[in-house]
Amino acid sequence: MLKDFFSKKKKYASVPRKEAKQDIPEGLMQKCLGCQKIFYRKEMKKNLHVCPHCEHHHPLNAGERIDSLFDEGSFQEWDQQLVSANPLHFPDYEEKLEKDREKSGLNEAVVTGKGEINGFETAFAVMDSRFRMGSMGSVVGEKIARAIERAKESSLPFIVFTASGGARMQEGILSLMQMSKTSVAIQRFRESGGLMISVMTHPTTGGVSASFASVGDYNFAEPGALIGFAGRRIIEQTIREDLPDDFQTAEFLLQHGQLDKVIPRSEMKHVLTTILDIHQPRGDRP
Repeated sequence: MLKDFFSKKKKYASVPRKEAKQDIPEGLMQKCLGCQKIFYRKEMKKNLHVCPHCEHHHPLNAGERIDSLFDEGSFQEWDQQLVSANPLHFPDYEEKLEKDREKSGLNEAVVTGKGEINGFETAFAVMDSRFRMGSMGSVVGEKIARAIERAKESSLPFIVFTASGGARMQEGILSLMQMSKTSVAIQRFRESGGLMISVMTHPTTGGVSASFASVGDYNFAEPGALIGFAGRRIIEQTIREDLPDDFQTAEFLLQHGQLDKVIPRSEMKHVLTTILDIHQPRGDRP
């Protein structure tokens, strides 16, 4: 009797029925890439895809970025019809482009246009890393250069949000030429008195970081964004030294004078509104 009283009872794990598993909708939850905690996807979206726990900034696509900044119904897209060709006859390039169009719903890795941010009209370009990792090919460079020219003609400020792996390898030297094309367009824009704001998001690397992304009148970045030209491993092998753990982060660049400010996503619209307001023409002053 005592033996029965003190004997350990076996514990059995309950396995949910297959039907019960199917009751949980796919895509309902999302794991934070920073702290690994799991949140409702709707909660993350409501918080502009910033983790409520660790404030890790997850990527925004072009549409989400535009919706988070522009006054409702004010955004007008430019040059949506431009699409990449395959001038170097790179194998399977057209098929990869078509897959990215289907996946992203975009014709290219950048969306340009104009709209209003709290009533202040501005020209705009936002890169989308879902399309060829935001790489800069001929069409990306052309769309950005055209947007800058239109901003100059209309006396509008120009804001660019970058997210790119660099130049697009399938277009070779034609891709690298976009660095000079966009930089010259910005220089002409600046000489005409135009205002350019650059906001670098994760990641901004390669030829994009070495050209138009880094030459704004204001150079900002989102927290934790990877920003740099060459990869960390290549640099370490070249200089034969170990780099700091936070090397090429937005915070590292701010500390060393390459950025003006690191701006959390929740504050971005307010900061941009303030700058646009400061640079508004005020008329003749006594």
